[in-house]
Amino acid sequence: MTTIGVIGIENSHVDHFVRHLNSEDRHPDFKITHLVGGEPDRQAKLQEAGGITELVAEPADLVGKVDAAIICTRDGGKHAEQALPLLKAGMPVLVDKPLAASVADAQAMLDAAKENNALLVSSSALRNVPEMADLSSATADRGATAAIHVFGPADPDSEYSGLSFYGIHEIEAALQIGGDADFGDVTVVRGEGSIIASTTIGGVPTTISFITKDDEGQVKFFATVVGRHGITQTPLTLGKDYNAPMLDLFVDMLKTGKAPIDDATLLRPIQLLEAITSQL
Repeated sequence: MTTIGVIGIENSHVDHFVRHLNSEDRHPDFKITHLVGGEPDRQAKLQEAGGITELVAEPADLVGKVDAAIICTRDGGKHAEQALPLLKAGMPVLVDKPLAASVADAQAMLDAAKENNALLVSSSALRNVPEMADLSSATADRGATAAIHVFGPADPDSEYSGLSFYGIHEIEAALQIGGDADFGDVTVVRGEGSIIASTTIGGVPTTISFITKDDEGQVKFFATVVGRHGITQTPLTLGKDYNAPMLDLFVDMLKTGKAPIDDATLLRPIQLLEAITSQL
């Protein structure tokens, strides 16, 4: 059995991973066996839900106790300090979005993985929503892509390293639609409750809008792709099992011993994030 430890148990995504692996047994022989830190009531709830018996205090305590780790800590600014001891020990790690809140932290994680033959993967769930296949490829009805616009909720003042907490979703969705190509110069306009970033991805003009929620609620994720003779406008829907594809990616990585996403693709969203936040 491949044993997995989870860091950042307050995140609701942990419930998904425990359900998929321990309760539903979607990946036989892969189980969450250890939880790191967290509030006692939250620990107890997850232990009961997943039949998890082992608790440790710090991420580094997982070394020698599990085969792999999942980091779900909400604050991306803490991901590097939690992942580095594991990567330096050669442990495979899945980092829930964002990989990091800064390019320096992300690069340190990638370097540690490379130097210690460790596997590292991270991804926004928006990369795998059902609408993405149509949005990210030219269609006869729409023609060659001429412009991309993605918008969704994000708060630059979030306690979880600001814009990175939710804003990484919009950034990764835009990059996915643009073929994960390099981005160009970035300009940012800040309005009342909004941040609008403009750039190019693979030469295609791209706008990413981050909208801060108000007392009435928050906007949903949405994308528009403008073609030479047609337009696709669609919400980006996160279903009940929206974290399952990311878990599938992680399990496949553990089975094959091969990183499913190259370093440049992992780093690019954080580079774009930093290019945006540096102008706020």
